[in-house]
Amino acid sequence: MARGAAAAVLGVTVVFGSSLVTTAGAAETAKPAGIVLGVGATESQRVVSWYTSANTAQVVQVAPASKVRNGQFPRNATTFPATVAANTVNGGYNGHATINGLKQNTEYAYRVGTEGGWSPVYTFRTQKFKGDFDFLFFGDPQIGSSGDTARDGAGWADTLNVALTANPDAELLVSGGDQVESANNETQWDAFLASDRLRQYPWAATIGNHDVGGKAYEQHFWTPNTDRSAPFYNGDAAARSGGDYWYIYKDVLFVDLNSNAYAAGSDEAHIGYVTDVIHEHGQDAKHIVLVYHHSIYSPADHANDTDNQQRRKDFPTAFSNLGVDLVLQGHDHSYSRSYEIKNGQKANPAEQPGATQVVQGPGGVIYVTANSASGSKYYDLTAPDTSKDPDYGPDPLNPDHHWANSVENQEHVRTYVKVQVRDDKLVVENVRSGTCAAPNAAVELGRVSWCGPDSGATPARPVGSLVDKVVIHTTGDRGHGHGGKPGRPDWVGQEPRDGKATVTALS
Repeated sequence: MARGAAAAVLGVTVVFGSSLVTTAGAAETAKPAGIVLGVGATESQRVVSWYTSANTAQVVQVAPASKVRNGQFPRNATTFPATVAANTVNGGYNGHATINGLKQNTEYAYRVGTEGGWSPVYTFRTQKFKGDFDFLFFGDPQIGSSGDTARDGAGWADTLNVALTANPDAELLVSGGDQVESANNETQWDAFLASDRLRQYPWAATIGNHDVGGKAYEQHFWTPNTDRSAPFYNGDAAARSGGDYWYIYKDVLFVDLNSNAYAAGSDEAHIGYVTDVIHEHGQDAKHIVLVYHHSIYSPADHANDTDNQQRRKDFPTAFSNLGVDLVLQGHDHSYSRSYEIKNGQKANPAEQPGATQVVQGPGGVIYVTANSASGSKYYDLTAPDTSKDPDYGPDPLNPDHHWANSVENQEHVRTYVKVQVRDDKLVVENVRSGTCAAPNAAVELGRVSWCGPDSGATPARPVGSLVDKVVIHTTGDRGHGHGGKPGRPDWVGQEPRDGKATVTALS
């Protein structure tokens, strides 16, 4: 079976989220829609989330793809019960189910719903559960921000297609936040979720500032090990959709933060969460990657926002002390890659702008900000302005850029970030997924006045070409009970990384 959507099963018509209604109560045949594959707590787990038109008992049915014929699942297919809850956005319901016990190097087929009301069949593939892997990071699709949801959705779908055609073995799709422009606009969510790529590869969601203010984000995405404790939000109920969460994938510990709440002690709570997670699980990882929405070393419009100025004070020393390797951020709709930063300062004053090789010493952290993945909105680079923040001035080696950033780039073309995880290094690439041509809504609609490198003075470069590439050489032993990572405390005698038994072995 080819990866992706197979023929619809039993003639079910998918009704998209914005039009889901309940007309016949619990007895109605459920119509699944808005299906998205999510990351699980480990390599052997995935989460499926969807909208449904009825509050009925529903499941995810899973089987090796080789055993599914013409959309028919074998009798011994495994089912995982769903949690179905009232949908506070559109009057229907939302469901999610966790698939456990996946085997490595296996293609699986799945569908959601129940007899008489199945979704189409989709497939995904697991790979080796140990060793090297690649993942892709996407900045702010923010569907609807150009004013044309269809154009934004087309650009987003094209970036997914370009990125995964070039990297079919990528194992995770990691979000930088702002999936949509308006938190509860289901037309925008439909456009964001339209590509079947989001049913084939696990999406590791991140909540952005445009995703808060409603519950659609957490109704579309279920995330593992999630904590929505009140201290993170200081009573700000509007920011509590989402939460902080973590998972381990192969040798990487990912920690994802809801950076929408930052004031009056919230950053302290987030740092406490990161600290606890790393103390408990850091020994099981060679690399630690943090993900959150607000770029603290922003190169563009948000460079000197009050909240970012606060985060620049709150986060960097803590992240250095905890041995974080890489921080992935969105929000600024432009690309930047920092120098190696230790305790909020450039670690090596001699590191050159745009260096393609960096040796990461103890406490060194690289911060990356992703450009727009959809072309819905771009922010132009800004000059350092010490009148707004005296601690965020120009780079002595490149005065047009902020001191923290080795690379700052804006071409008004879509890009995505590829990260290659290797035993002793991380390779970060910013890759063009479009040109000045459509789909590129901000350019098409005249939201920006130029397009291409060098502020439009140079013709757009081809899809797949690199904006930036750096090889980050990590140093020292990275855990596994051998004394911990330089710059990171040693954790001795910690519990096994998961502590949960496998529910079902899928075979």
